[in-house]
Amino acid sequence: MNFNPKRLSIARKRRLLNQKGFAELARIAAHTVSRWEKGLNVPTEDNIEQFAKILKFPKEFFYGPDLDEPDTEVVSFRSQKAMSAATRDAALSAGAIGFLLSDWVEERFELPPSRIPDLHLYEPESAARALRQEWALGERPISNIVHLLESKGVRILSLAENSKRVNAFSLWRREKAYVFLNTMKSAENSRFDAAHELAHLAIHQDGKVTGREAEDQAHRFAAAFLMPRADVLAVLPRVTYLDQMVQAKKRWKVSVAALNYRLHKLGITSDWKYRDLCIQISQRRYNVDEPYEMERERSIVWQKVMRALWAEKTTQKDIARALSLPESEVNTLIFGVLHTGGNDRPNRGKPLALVN
Repeated sequence: MNFNPKRLSIARKRRLLNQKGFAELARIAAHTVSRWEKGLNVPTEDNIEQFAKILKFPKEFFYGPDLDEPDTEVVSFRSQKAMSAATRDAALSAGAIGFLLSDWVEERFELPPSRIPDLHLYEPESAARALRQEWALGERPISNIVHLLESKGVRILSLAENSKRVNAFSLWRREKAYVFLNTMKSAENSRFDAAHELAHLAIHQDGKVTGREAEDQAHRFAAAFLMPRADVLAVLPRVTYLDQMVQAKKRWKVSVAALNYRLHKLGITSDWKYRDLCIQISQRRYNVDEPYEMERERSIVWQKVMRALWAEKTTQKDIARALSLPESEVNTLIFGVLHTGGNDRPNRGKPLALVN
């Protein structure tokens, strides 16, 4: 198989390197890297050995077929100003590797089809209510949003450690919905991120709303989806003290800051009270260390997949070898969302059915 220039670009971006930085490590001219990645020149075998050493990818990776890369036009990132181009590119390249891993799994297991309705004609709050009705959730709190999304056919993977400034991202690919979560944040924040990305999948399917407006709409949807209006009004109709919110947030499994935002939007707290509570949250550092942090939600699909593979003596190392990937890339994509009961490997046991 011939050298694949796109794979060089993906591996380079995964290591947070631009072409100039990679060229310096390889002790070559930057324009040489550019010509390789454009397919204008073909590197020698010695060059490719050097790529593998510098980028810590198996040599075989650079000879594989093209990988699907998330399209920057259909992926929305929050905090664009705080995110460097290298961080963004690293996250998108993680997406490409995530697709490769997901495709490998789906060749071996039948996963649920993605079942998220197109709600782009709804306002965010109305869309959240409509989706709750569609999924027969009523007004009750959602116990585990990762499990809920997976039951609706969403493929969930975790983001890499070198993409910490990326909250999460989602997209549709081949009629399948994907969500990449940053599982290094608090469990409550990751849960809100999952609801935020669900909003993009449901209300932005037509691709007409983008940028800051899309992010604001997704934020409003997530708040309404996780904290339904009727339930919040019934449980917390009046707020006097911050400690009321600290205790109440356990019901909806959200951060204190997210609950404070929702209470203000529902008119339960005034502008003055909202600002006062924001100050108190900051003073107590609840925006840094979440009080009563919940247990992190884990993927049931990846648990079942890995348990079934381990029963066949197939490990993450074997998967990495089959896909010509560094084992660290496979570990990163599934570790944050994989529940293994405190062990590095899933428990032995017979394979479990993956279709609802």
